Amino acid sequence: MQTVVDVRRPILDRLMSYFHAFVLCLLLPGCASLPDVRNLGISLDAASTPTVVNGRGNLSENRADSLLAKRLRNSKTDLKALAALEEAATGSPLIAGNKVTLLFDGPRTMNAMMAAISSAKNNINLETYIFDQDEIGIKFADLLIAKQQAGVQVNIIYDSVGTFGVPKEFFERMRAAGIRLTEFNPVNPLKRFGPWRINNRDHRKILVVDGMIGFAGGVNIAEDYSHSSLFRSRSRRPDSNLGWRDTHLQIEGPAVASLQLLFLEAWASQNEDEFPDRAYFPPLSEVGDKVLRVIASKPNGNFEIYKAYVLALQEAKKSVHLTVAYFAPDAQTLDALIQAAQRGVDVKLVLPSVSDAGIMFYAGRSFYTELLNAGVRIFELQASVLHAKTAVIDSAWSTVGSANMDIRSFLHNSEINIVVLGEAFAGSMESAFQEDLKNSVEMTKEKWAQRPLLDRIREAAARSLEYYL
Repeated sequence: MQTVVDVRRPILDRLMSYFHAFVLCLLLPGCASLPDVRNLGISLDAASTPTVVNGRGNLSENRADSLLAKRLRNSKTDLKALAALEEAATGSPLIAGNKVTLLFDGPRTMNAMMAAISSAKNNINLETYIFDQDEIGIKFADLLIAKQQAGVQVNIIYDSVGTFGVPKEFFERMRAAGIRLTEFNPVNPLKRFGPWRINNRDHRKILVVDGMIGFAGGVNIAEDYSHSSLFRSRSRRPDSNLGWRDTHLQIEGPAVASLQLLFLEAWASQNEDEFPDRAYFPPLSEVGDKVLRVIASKPNGNFEIYKAYVLALQEAKKSVHLTVAYFAPDAQTLDALIQAAQRGVDVKLVLPSVSDAGIMFYAGRSFYTELLNAGVRIFELQASVLHAKTAVIDSAWSTVGSANMDIRSFLHNSEINIVVLGEAFAGSMESAFQEDLKNSVEMTKEKWAQRPLLDRIREAAARSLEYYL
């Protein structure tokens, strides 16, 4: 089957990232590197019981044990042990008492976010990589302006590369209405606050409303999300109105405070102005039964998301089901996937057949031979651009976030992933994964061996640029 690479939308933002990463690596003494995470589970000094917090603070060890035994009792995986290892790797505690809603594709996600914004009474904090001036972006901006004019304080962080090419007047209109905006790591060095770190991008997508409702995942604010993909569609026939395939989360409960804190920390890193004083941290009661972990990473940090991913792969016993938009794994992640398959774990990957970034597409495909030879099964999603970044492992450990499985996400970007423990939520994730398999075509070893010579050349060239992608 011939590969189709989507070119509907300019990709200047990603091309600029490639260029600046390459230039900086030529100018600096040496490029940064990922830590050694081989045998991570063995090297970690984990507590017998992971830290668990709720809206009132840390639970005692006995209460944490009791809660985990109750919430995770049906799991065939020792999630308590995995959670303790993950805490040792990331430094993030488990947070109990949350309600988590899965949001698939753009329309459902946009509707949920706009509904939350419409209900805001005190403050709205938005952090996003892309905020386009298109029909969706203008609708979003108009709603935020209306809330600001109604007395709700709106604060926005937008990435300078992600919004490259968006007219400055788009943001100035919001600023004139009283909205506070911060441009993350401006491309223009004259606009910077602190050192000029053009290769470090804010790829997070966070929305927090009144400190009570939070959103995180893969969805940007752009016209690509104005329509749904084939996901759970009655029709299996693609048309010109298909939107991008993505996944987002709506979170209520104590974990929202962690999202809020991440936003405020990102704001402080970019802006020396006094932050508007509002009720950003209201009391948060337990509103659900989901136990989760908010994992954030940033350049020159502790590689928290990278460690969490590799640890989960290394500890997998039964299944690894990944859906990845931009797939160009480093050597250690690749080894973890291969070793999981070789020890009998059911490893399946849903990867794109249609992409907005051709060089990343071919870089990802350059790993197919090694993966297929190890027994990993690879499926390419058809028709829609794949933008989701999700995983469900052993039908018990799930994650949805902004981080792709590539060096850029793990090393150069600020990212956020939510890890949810338990079979109930994992069941919903498995159901979504199976739905994506229905809309995908498997790449077998026989089919892969028949690909054109030109594709092989493109793969090799893209593989050589893996670090800069």
